[in-house]
Amino acid sequence: MPLLSVIVPVFNEAKTIREILEKISTVNIDKEVIVVDDGSSDDTGKILREIKYPNLKVIHHTSNRGKGASVLTGLSHAQGEYVVIQDADLEYDPQDYLKLMETIKKENADFVLGARFLDGHQGIFMHRLGNKFLTRMFNFLFNTKFNDYATCYKLFRRDALGQLNLKSGGFDIDVELLSKAVKKKMKPSEVKIAYFPRAYAEGKKIRWIHGIQAIAAIIKYSII
Repeated sequence: MPLLSVIVPVFNEAKTIREILEKISTVNIDKEVIVVDDGSSDDTGKILREIKYPNLKVIHHTSNRGKGASVLTGLSHAQGEYVVIQDADLEYDPQDYLKLMETIKKENADFVLGARFLDGHQGIFMHRLGNKFLTRMFNFLFNTKFNDYATCYKLFRRDALGQLNLKSGGFDIDVELLSKAVKKKMKPSEVKIAYFPRAYAEGKKIRWIHGIQAIAAIIKYSII
């Protein structure tokens, strides 16, 4: 059984998928990598069929089902003691897995968030405002003090994830993961990570509609 399962949801990331998998492969940790191609319409699927790494699993959705659906597919194949989600772009540095792992063990936490904004927000202006607002909203409704609820890097003990009964198919998987963990009084921690935000011209997929959906999801999971 590997120590860490890295789940990589992918949709139309032909420009970056080779490089991110190369970066993941260089991290000195016992791991498996589970890539879920979510019905990409570019050359992502073709590229993934060409890439060969030890302990790499590639799963193809026949249609685009959403980030959450890809994460759930990855989880169903994960065998590691710990699980982390890795976006297929180059905004996050996989070497930070080591920080996340060190923190979850040192703090004896159930999950660790990679905090992007401890030194101030970065990236597209509207995204900076949106993240501040949504994180403050989440913290207010759930009585938490997270720096960055929407970070991709959420490292969980796999047995803790199994208690959450996750169902979200879209980007609201971030809210569902965190809200259910908080409601179950799982022990959290945060650690600073590197962040290299990309622009829309470079393939950024988050749009204003995702912010509206996040607000709805935060309210929904605060009630149910």
